[in-house]
This record gives sequence, structure tokens and C-alpha cells, in this order.
Amino acid sequence: MDGLLARFLEYVSIDTQSDPYSKSTPSTEKQWTLAKKLVMELHQIGMQEVSIDENAYIMATLPSNLDKEVPTIGFISHMDTSPDFTGRNVKPQIVKNYDGQDIILNKSKDVVLSPSYFEDLEQYVGQTLITTDGTTLLGADDKAGIAEIVTAMEYLVQHPGIKHGPIRIAFTPDEEIGRGAHKFDVEKFGADWAYTMDGSQVGELEFENFNAASAKIKIEGKSVHPGYAKNKMVNAIGIANEFLGLLPPREVPEHTEGREGYFHVHKLKGEIEHAEIELIIRDHDAGHFDARKELLEDISSKLNQKYGDCIQIIIEDQYRNMREKVEPVFHIVEIAKEAMESLNIEPLIKPIRGGTDGSQLSFMGLPCPNIFAGGHNFHGKYEYIPLESMEKAVQVIVKICELTATQIKSNGKSKKS
Repeated sequence: MDGLLARFLEYVSIDTQSDPYSKSTPSTEKQWTLAKKLVMELHQIGMQEVSIDENAYIMATLPSNLDKEVPTIGFISHMDTSPDFTGRNVKPQIVKNYDGQDIILNKSKDVVLSPSYFEDLEQYVGQTLITTDGTTLLGADDKAGIAEIVTAMEYLVQHPGIKHGPIRIAFTPDEEIGRGAHKFDVEKFGADWAYTMDGSQVGELEFENFNAASAKIKIEGKSVHPGYAKNKMVNAIGIANEFLGLLPPREVPEHTEGREGYFHVHKLKGEIEHAEIELIIRDHDAGHFDARKELLEDISSKLNQKYGDCIQIIIEDQYRNMREKVEPVFHIVEIAKEAMESLNIEPLIKPIRGGTDGSQLSFMGLPCPNIFAGGHNFHGKYEYIPLESMEKAVQVIVKICELTATQIKSNGKSKKS
């Protein structure tokens, strides 16, 4: 564990923010900086079959040290950070032996990380916290996952007495913009199943996530002098406002939890002649998900009839609920659960209010539940992670590898020997 903190701090110092408007893979050139560093590091710690492709997908192997055939498992994390908040010039702060009080992230900007608002802080009294300086995100999503996987592999290389089967690891670009699995070569990866290390607090174990789509609404108006505009002007801004007013007001992120779905408007711009709305649609239930998309189409149709075909709507599916693909091989969740319990970690099995590479990978033939990486308050200046949570994640990875060594492979599936 000695190198875990240093490794994490080095990773977050590299800006890897992805760009949803870029058409390239990776979406930003700066993701290559971390990718190339990781390839060198994987060679240095003794991993084999280390590769990086033209799209910056990294894969590597830790060969089996068993004399029997067991399933090949994988661990996956993403290199990019969210475009929602800057990841440039990250300056982590280390708070040792946290005392449970407010943490001043940035005195000059009056940015305070307070347990009175972020109640999860209360469970980490006495631990070492890594925070931002109040001007950037931290990047624990998901550089913590990368640091944990690399540290676990290094530990297994250095402790050959720990028996394990073949282990594959992968690091992907552009997860934060929904493209992390788009060019992932599942056949090349060659694992029977995998785990993304991309969850939040200690104990999280997730095998169901939102069905997700994005929507872009373009509204064309007609500008006329306001003094003579009666029955002539078509104000795109007003129509955009009317469109939003027809959405269910309580079905938004700030008023939903658990398996409750929502619409989330994240971009709105407009003038009289042209307005655009960008939003995302989320729901765990496939039927409710389809109904949400139909509602957007119905609103567009209604306003087009009212104002004369002024609205164009584009809806694109992003990912689906992985539960459908994980439940038939539920033993992979049970192995992770057993690993946590053996380490005195209480498993927190709950639906993801978001998505991971694992949701897409599961539908590509690689069942892929999600495990905690330890961070909190992702995508913003209040992001933090306890060092002890990262250490526990490393231990869980190692334990999963040990437990999988007790499995036997039969007809493409596995069971306990």
C-alpha cells in the first residue's frame, strides 16, 4: 500500500478531461499523456501482454499461477475526467486524521467542505482524506480505480504465494461522455467477466444502472420588430420555455432517488430566431424509459402543431440497464460480495444512479458489475476520497482474484470447486 497514495496523486496531476463535442477517440489529446504513462508503469510492475491501441485503450495480463484452468477475470477503470468541471492544474490537499470539522478547501474563495452539508464525511473521522483545493475537481472518478487496480496487480506480482487465475486489466478513455466502451475489444480482452472499479463509498456493489438517452431539441423562430409582432413573431426562447414547462417538474435529479427516473436539462441557449435545449433521460425501468422518450416526442409534436413545425428533436440511446445481462451469471456478484464480507466490509448492493463502462460491456458480452473505488462528490470542487477506502478497494481486488481461483471452468461458465 505504500505506493498507493503517491500513485494516485501522480495520476490526478495529469489533466484528462474528455470532450463530448469531439469526434475523435480519445476525445482529447491530453488523455494520451496518462495512457502512455500507464503503459510504461504496467511494464515496470511486471504485467505481461501490455498493449495500447490507436484509440488509447490499454490492456494487460497477469498470468495464472495455478495448475488448473479457472475463469479469466478482468478489472476496468477509465482515464478521463468529467467535462462538467475543470481538471486542469489539480492541487490535491491531504487531511490527516480528519477531526470531523469543516475543511477549508480554499480560503480566498470561501470554499468549505462541511459535514453539515456533506454528511458522508462523518463516517471518515480519524482517516486520511484527499481533497481538492476548491478550484478543480479531484479526479478520483476514476483515477482512484486505476491506482487501485495497478496497486493490486503489483501486490500480486510481488506475492506469488497468493494463488489466482488469469487476470486481465483495462483502462479506457471517454467514459464520462458515454463512449468508454464504444471501441473496447471484448474478444481481445478475453475475460469471462469483469468488474469496473468505478463506484463511490466503501462497500458499493452494483449490477443495475439507468437506461440512458440524450435529447437535443432545436427550435426555429421568426424575428419581427416587437412593435409590429402580433401574429407574426415566433419567439424560439418562449417556445423553449413552454417545452420545459410541459415536463414533469418533480422528475429531475434534485427531487429523485433510488430507482426513480428523471429528465435533466443541462444546456439551454437561445435567441428569438433559434433556441436549443440539451437534456438527458434516465430510468431503471425499461418501460418507463421508453415512456419518457415518447413524452418528449409528444411535446414536440404538440408544439409543432401549435407553432408550425418549428421544432426538431434528436434522441439517441446511450446505454442500457446491465441487470438483464448480469442476473443470469449472478455468481460474479456473489464472489465480490464474499470478498467484501471476508474483509469485514459490509456490501452495499444498490442500483447505480448513473452508468459505467460496465453497462455497455455487459451488452457486448462481458458481464461487468461495478465495485466501489472510494470517492465522493464526483465532478466538482467538493470531491474527496479517503485513503483508507482506496486501500480497502485494493484488498477487495486481491480477494476476488483469490476467490476466483476456487472456481472451475465448465462449458464457458464457472462454479465453485
